[in-house]
Amino acid sequence: MLISQYKIKLPSDYNMEIIKNRVKQNGFKTDGFYGLNFKLYMISEKGKNGNEFNSYAPLYFWKDTEGLNKFLFDGFYDNILGSFGWQEVVTFIPLLNNLQKILNQDIKYLCELEGDILPNSTLKQVKLELMEELKEIKDLSYIVCYNPTNWTYKVYVLSSDLESLLQLDGEIYQVLYVSK
Repeated sequence: MLISQYKIKLPSDYNMEIIKNRVKQNGFKTDGFYGLNFKLYMISEKGKNGNEFNSYAPLYFWKDTEGLNKFLFDGFYDNILGSFGWQEVVTFIPLLNNLQKILNQDIKYLCELEGDILPNSTLKQVKLELMEELKEIKDLSYIVCYNPTNWTYKVYVLSSDLESLLQLDGEIYQVLYVSK
């Protein structure tokens, strides 16, 4: 599996109804997309849930690289390029998850936690430390992923209960649609 995301930071006065309508009209188009496990159409809104800016931040969970390559290079990503310009697409490798729990629930919110993987004599210890941190959110759905290019990690915590996510120290997104 591979995770990819582009975050489009929007102006403070951007009418977020534009993005909400875009997702209503087009979100279903990625249902059943080749190689896609699922996609979360997400936004953050300035002043809501502690967010400092507006953004459109789709998050993709790919079965492998073929689906991502098809999406980026066979014209599908051109819609983003045409609407928002060139975006950095960040990719992560999943490390830990309770994916079945995620796929069987109604996801309305996501909290993104992130950190650095510091130089260490063994990465096994890093994994053990992350597993220990996950005990605090054991009742919530999550995916931990990392990027070995810059040695960062992200923990995506998903829930239909906003209050449980507001207790975490991360960026909160509203999930507008889940494409499977």
